[in-house]
This record gives sequence, structure tokens and C-alpha cells, in this order.
Amino acid sequence: MLYDQTVTKLNGSSKSLERKRKWSHIRKDKLLYLMAIPGILFFIVFHYIPMYGILLAFKKYNIYQGFFASEWIGLDNFKTLFTMYGFDRAFKNTIIISIYQLVFAFPVPIILSILLNELRHQLYKKFVQTSIYLPHFVSWIIISGILFAILSPSTGVIKEIAGFFGYENFTFNLLSSKEYFRSLLVISNIWKEAGFGTVLYLATIATIDQQLYEAAKVDGAKKWQQIWHITLPGLRTTIVILLIFRVGSMLNTGLDQIFALYNPQVYEVSEILDTYIYKLAFQEAKYDLATASGLFKSLISLVLVLFTNFIAKKIDSDSGLM
Repeated sequence: MLYDQTVTKLNGSSKSLERKRKWSHIRKDKLLYLMAIPGILFFIVFHYIPMYGILLAFKKYNIYQGFFASEWIGLDNFKTLFTMYGFDRAFKNTIIISIYQLVFAFPVPIILSILLNELRHQLYKKFVQTSIYLPHFVSWIIISGILFAILSPSTGVIKEIAGFFGYENFTFNLLSSKEYFRSLLVISNIWKEAGFGTVLYLATIATIDQQLYEAAKVDGAKKWQQIWHITLPGLRTTIVILLIFRVGSMLNTGLDQIFALYNPQVYEVSEILDTYIYKLAFQEAKYDLATASGLFKSLISLVLVLFTNFIAKKIDSDSGLM
């Protein structure tokens, strides 16, 4: 009995000491916690509170009855969605475009970061960094205008250049080509986002101990050997984490990009889930089906994140998110 009381008191005192230690850390870093409050409130207000709207996917929504009074129909919206015309095409295009983006666009920031890190002229390095960062801050609407000005079959820059060299009848329309439109999406996305994607990689490279490079030079390692055996291993954790995020967002292929660039002639190869949901919600007012489609996309993304993280942890226990 006395032993149990002693153990209970010790456990209570240890928990109390742990709580005091936590509060002391919070008081010590109170300014950092205060700075985090706006971000936390943003996610609560715009991401967590609206989650009650997911229930719309399980109701036959009637705008006159309202959200709560609409009839509960369970999984019928999903059954209807999966048999609707165009859904399988949108899902297929989403997967194909996402795989293209993952295979061709994901490695580009890594390569750019390594190349930038090897530049020794600081002024030139800053100029290059600034140049490749800028497209990230330009909207897709403006970029679509730039691409139209370049690729227009009637008044585009390419048309004018071809006419200058004697090819007046050159009428290749890349923006309306089913064969090349997906490639245009990938290339334009790389041009816009690859530069800004180097920020995290360059920050990680800056944390690598420079003595490792000096030791490698002493051992006779060439530049490519230093990159392979020092730089890339140093980037491994960052690459894995960003890869998990990228795979988790595979179904988010970029509504703004495709919405700004596509046209009826390329719907067959460019219609994705995001544009399909947009049309369901804002053109056909089928809010219940649009919510069901969005929920389906979110569940697939969650499975992809968990699966990728599981594989990453199996390959390297130090990688992954948890």
C-alpha cells in the first residue's frame, strides 16, 4: 500500500515537472508562438471549419431546402458520379498529366539547385536566381497571354519568324494540338515553378558541412563525385519529403493553369478533375456531385501520401513524415 502511494506521488510529481518544463519553453518562445497564431487561425477558419460541408457529398442537395434540410442519400452521389459522362476521362487525364509533371518537372529544381550551388561568381549567381524566381509570381492568366502571343497560328511570334524565313503558310497551332498540349502544360509549368522550387534545396545545401567537400578534394574526388557522394545524400531527406507532398497532391494538377490554357479542341486530353468539379459546381449547379468528386479526390490523395510515406520509411528510416 505504501509502495503504491509512493509510486503514485512520484508519477504525479514527474508529470507536474514535465508540465512546468513545457510551460517554461512556451514562455521562453512566446513571441514565436504569437507569430504562429495567424497561420493557425487561417487553417482553422478556412480549412477545418468548412469541413462540415463534406456532408453535402452524402445529400441530395436542394438549394431551396438548404444544407441541413436536404435529403440524406448516402453513397448515391458517388455512384452517380462514377457513371457520369466525362468523369472517367477527367480522372484518366489527371493521372496522366500528374505522372508527366512528377517525372519531368519534379527533378528540375534539384538539378537547378545543384547547378546554382556550383556558380562561384556571386553577382551572376544572384542574377540567375532572381531571373528564374520571377515567373513564379506571374499569374497563369498573364502567362497564357504570353504563350498565345508566341504560339498563335495567325499572329504569333513563331508565325512571324517562319514568315520571315519564307514559310508564309506555316500554321502549326500548338495550343489546339491534342498531341502536344500535355507537353505544353509540363514545359510551361517547369518554366514557371522550377526556379522557385530551388529555394528549399538551396537552403538544404547551405547546411551541408563544407569540410566534407574539402576532404573529398583531398582524396581526389572530382566535381561530379562530390555532387553524387556529398550533395545528393545531403538533399535526400528534403527530396523524400517534397516527393511525398508531390505524390499526395498528384490529383491537384493545377486548375488555374489548365483553365487558362485549354480550349474545346483539347478537352479530350486536358479535362481534369479540377475543371470537371468546377463545371459541375458553377456551370451546372450540381453542388452535391461536385462535393462528392472533391471528397473522392481528397481520399485518393490521403492514400497516396500514406503509401509514399510508408515506402520512404522502409527505404530509409530517417526519411518520411512520421
